[in-house]
Formats: sequence, C-alpha cells, structure tokens
Amino acid sequence: MRSLIALALMIAPLGASAQLADTKILTLQAAKTMLAAAEAEATKNNWAMSIAVVDAAGELIAFHHMDDATFGSIAVSQGKARTAARFRRPTKTFDSTVTAGRVSVITLDGVVAVEGGVPIVVNGKVLGAVGASGGTSPQDAQVARAGVESLKP
Repeated sequence: MRSLIALALMIAPLGASAQLADTKILTLQAAKTMLAAAEAEATKNNWAMSIAVVDAAGELIAFHHMDDATFGSIAVSQGKARTAARFRRPTKTFDSTVTAGRVSVITLDGVVAVEGGVPIVVNGKVLGAVGASGGTSPQDAQVARAGVESLKP
C-alpha cells in the first residue's frame, strides 16, 4: 500500500507540469516601443490618432492619445485592439464581412468591425494587439501595423 502512495506522489508532479505551458507575454517596455512606432507613423503623415496596445486577453497595457485626436477615437482604438486580440485576427476581417453583407457579425459581443486593429503574432501565438483610430480606416490600420512591426521578438 505504501508503495502505491509513494508512486502516486511521484507521478502527481509530472501530471501538474504537463498541464502548464510556458507563454510569452508583452512587457510594458514592448508596449511603449509599439506606441512610439505607431505614433511616429501617425506624426510622419500628420494624422492625429489614439493608439492602444492590449494583451492577449484584450486588456489595456498602454495607451496614447495624440494632440488634436478626436475624443471618440479613444474608445474606438481600444475596441479595435481588444477585438483583434480576442478574436485573433485583424479587425479588417470583420469590416470586410459586414461589407460583404454578413451584418450578423456585428451581433458578436465586443466586435468592432472597423479596420485599424492588428494582432501581435509571435511564433503563431497572439500575444495582444494594437488598435488605432482617428484617421480613415486604412490610415488607422497603417499606424497599428507600424506599431506591431516594431516588435523584435
């Protein structure tokens, strides 16, 4: 009986470790770097934007509201980033779906179906997203992509 208990105690830690995974997460420094790159892209083009960086769960890590960006762009940039992270795809996907006539996609909880949210993908895993708002949808996407592309995994 004691040998069975000892065997069970030896196996238990193996089972627990097999249930855990090592996961990369975005650091605050990475988020700041992406914000700076996105802001530089917006500034280069004279676009006043709000820019959000979120983690894989869509929760805000860092945010920047440029001078003269509209106040409405604050919530929209964060919503775009959250959508891109939680659904693991660019918000342009949802924009295109609605444009194609499948408007039911807008009934999905938390979806912002407007271009400008770009997921941050490293080794096939979504670590978060960058969302931008304040310009046209393609301009927002360009700024968000500049932020994502600045990440050096």
